[in-house]
Amino acid sequence: MTTANDPWGRVDADGTVYVRTAEGERVIGSWQAGSPEEALTFFRRKYQSLETEVTLLEQRITSTELAPAQAQASVQRLLKSVGEANALGDLDGLRDRLEALTERVGHRREEARAAREQARAEARDVKERIVAEAEQIAAEATHWKASGERMHELLEEWKAAPHADRSVEAVLWKRLSAARNQFTKRRKAYFATLEADREQVRLRKEKIVAEAEALCTSTAWGPTTSAFRELMRAWKQAGRAGRDVEAELWKRFREAQDKFFAARAEVFSVKEAELREHARVKQELLEQAQALLPVTDVRAARSALRSIQERWELAGAVPRDSREQLESGLRRVEEAVRKAEDTQWRKSNPEALARAEGTVAQLRSAISGLEDQLARARERGDAKAEREAEEALAARRAWLEEAERTLAEFSS
Repeated sequence: MTTANDPWGRVDADGTVYVRTAEGERVIGSWQAGSPEEALTFFRRKYQSLETEVTLLEQRITSTELAPAQAQASVQRLLKSVGEANALGDLDGLRDRLEALTERVGHRREEARAAREQARAEARDVKERIVAEAEQIAAEATHWKASGERMHELLEEWKAAPHADRSVEAVLWKRLSAARNQFTKRRKAYFATLEADREQVRLRKEKIVAEAEALCTSTAWGPTTSAFRELMRAWKQAGRAGRDVEAELWKRFREAQDKFFAARAEVFSVKEAELREHARVKQELLEQAQALLPVTDVRAARSALRSIQERWELAGAVPRDSREQLESGLRRVEEAVRKAEDTQWRKSNPEALARAEGTVAQLRSAISGLEDQLARARERGDAKAEREAEEALAARRAWLEEAERTLAEFSS
């Protein structure tokens, strides 16, 4: 039989097949059934199969969430297979790849350990929050229905939360159980005293209802309305009796109120009709007053307005929603007549006329003098003096215009 060689092994003349590794040659089989080349091909295929397993394991470790323990077991199994493999190829390379996977799996194991620690820490934080809220509810809660529901929700949140360290979880569970027991005891104690409190409330509200029923026929509308207001305040402050008792007492209280206020409303409706009639009269008087405007004869306007004001006072009160419109309308007419009187007096005042004439004359004289100054400044080419004269002239002319308007009012 002839020999055959391969970069990773050989077949000698007696058919023995060797593989070359870093440790030297190792017999991997004996071939008698064919040519040496066929032997090499056969053992190469066995290597390729083993290499495929290594490649697949690399892919699984790289691209999937393979558990570190499972990954390490697979690596160890393949390391053993490579060490004992009757295959022809780079067995040392496969071993190096598997040892690299061992290191990678070690990193993965550390990461998984850190993740577990993080998860346990987060679970501890979640359960500490649950326990802290439960303890707060147990110590402070007064809204029993909502607090009881929240306690139940916290228990469900505890069950759904991930597990922390066993020792930590045991301590937290003990605190949660103690909080739930404390809450239950406080709630039972509250409801144990609730009936006694409700009986006291019933007695207070019985008294309020009796007072309301005694007032329901009163015709002292103002004081009785205030009294009912105080009774309503006392009712709200008294608390709540049992549901059925509360409903019955409230029914009696409302009936007493309704009886009083219905009687008051009937009386007030008659009074309201009277007030509306007063408003109609005042509206007519207001229209008569507004017809005096604009004022042309001050004396006649004042006389007519005085008559309207006297009848206005005799007309009486009006509804609140009409009061401002009527009163403000009459005030505007009164103000217009007063201004007309002031204007007439000012026009007939000789002293005021003399002052107005004197002011106009004085301003005209000042303007004439300033015009002369302006002309001289222009002749000299004195720009500063010219500017100052122009500014003074502008001011005096504006004052003159206003003074002339005032003077014109005396002759209008």
